[in-house]
Amino acid sequence: MKKTLPASLVFGLALYSSLFGSTPALYAQTKSGDLFSTDGKNAIGDKELKAFAKAYVQFHKIRATYEPKLNGATSPQEKGQVEQEAVARFGAVLEREGLSMQRYAALYQTISADQELRDKALKLIEEERGKS
Repeated sequence: MKKTLPASLVFGLALYSSLFGSTPALYAQTKSGDLFSTDGKNAIGDKELKAFAKAYVQFHKIRATYEPKLNGATSPQEKGQVEQEAVARFGAVLEREGLSMQRYAALYQTISADQELRDKALKLIEEERGKS
């Protein structure tokens, strides 16, 4: 049975994309291999995988806080303000973990495509949730 990261992360990345418009540069960068080693295998170390797991858990906390506010926004301006606040908070999390949004998205793509990495990431995510 194939394990996958929860669909809510996909939602989150889609939300991020919608907040910042299309991300062709991100996809071009990840498809060109700029974020990966030249031998075609992923170049994700334990430290970066742990940072991803921490950011992932924080993302869901932020999402749980801001999604109701976003759904309750009564004007485009209010919606924009809520989106900006949520993205700023997540940006601060990523910065604290030493990741950019582009690297976070690239990690997600790579982890989703690699069963071993997916298993490691899910274990780290569960450990991180246990600390919260």
